[in-house]
Amino acid sequence: MTNFENFYRDLLDLAKKYELQNTPLKIEQDLENDIIKIFGEKITSLARARNGLNDVAELAYATAEHHPYWSLLYNCSEIASSVLEKWKESLSVDDFSDIDWAIKELNHSLEQIKNKNSPNS
Repeated sequence: MTNFENFYRDLLDLAKKYELQNTPLKIEQDLENDIIKIFGEKITSLARARNGLNDVAELAYATAEHHPYWSLLYNCSEIASSVLEKWKESLSVDDFSDIDWAIKELNHSLEQIKNKNSPNS
């Protein structure tokens, strides 16, 4: 058992202590990748989605632009970010314009990737 797995087991014991004090927690783990997520009782689906998107956006921002899929990931995360930001509101004309631009970039990037992978190239 790894140190991270030991930490996870200790964390579960700690969580049980707080659950006995009526502090509900949700713990998700991916021990293969050394990931543990802890959610409190007030977490919403929207908050979880925005939090997860932050992880995706971080990868998109950290990935070098020369990676062939960078633009796909970046523009998808930008669209998703705009949508989640306005989830409880209406999208503005500027939001639609930004989304349209990102979709055009997605299509352009996808065509470039297809052309590089085509047997005729």
